[in-house]
Amino acid sequence: MDTIEQSAALDPALIGGRDRAKFFRAERHDRLEGLTAAFRRHRYEPHTHDTYVVGIILAGCETWRLNGVRHYAGPGSLCFVNPGEVHDGEPAGEGYAYRMTYPSIDLLRSVAAEVTDRDDAAAPYFAACVVPDPQAARMFLDAHLKLEADPDGLAGEEALVEVYAHLLRRHARLDRPAGRLSAHGPAMRRVREFLDASLATDPDLGRLAELAGLSRDHLIRLFKRETGLTPHAYLMDARVREARRLLARGEAPADVALACGFFDQSHLNRCFKPRVGTAPGAYRRG
Repeated sequence: MDTIEQSAALDPALIGGRDRAKFFRAERHDRLEGLTAAFRRHRYEPHTHDTYVVGIILAGCETWRLNGVRHYAGPGSLCFVNPGEVHDGEPAGEGYAYRMTYPSIDLLRSVAAEVTDRDDAAAPYFAACVVPDPQAARMFLDAHLKLEADPDGLAGEEALVEVYAHLLRRHARLDRPAGRLSAHGPAMRRVREFLDASLATDPDLGRLAELAGLSRDHLIRLFKRETGLTPHAYLMDARVREARRLLARGEAPADVALACGFFDQSHLNRCFKPRVGTAPGAYRRG
């Protein structure tokens, strides 16, 4: 398809003259979210997802930092981010256009079970975050267009399952990847769990250090090494992820702001768009 060939690199019809983003949701796919966007100026703050990120670049070039490495993706590139991985994102050059999906762990695990014919299939792991695969790029674009037109239709479901299965077979590890060993893992887990349960409050750094059994300075350094974020950045990211969940459920932005520990709706707006790509109201309408 022409829209994902190199000739689309600076196609103004795809990138457009201003930033734009549109979400849709497919209920039958574990509330799968899809995003169609083009950015000339928007820059994502470092953030994480509870889901995977799977998509393609249609035009231009996006750059982002993940696991300490700067990556670039141009037209036709497939992009992957695993759940919990800290990443940012911004235009490289004049802008970029892309289509993304955010499949849940359960959704991709279910496809992995079908691919491997194992009921106990592990959650897939994408070792490379940018890969060339023209066949998969065409399949993904076809599935995304069908889902956007009819999020819960059979045609979109068939196309989505087909492309996800293809991607898992060719680009994912379907065994259980070895996790990093860390002497401070349990302490950092206690801090993360405390922050996840404290979204509506503003925890004291001394309390977090006490939980970890570390000095405040040592906690900040170790926590960032383990998670990619400082404790405060992790808390803001967790608040935005919870706000995303509540907004998708249809709750009003003002109520969501209060429930998630933001000062007010304006504070939610300022923190939400740099991590999600669109304002809370527009995301809720999606």
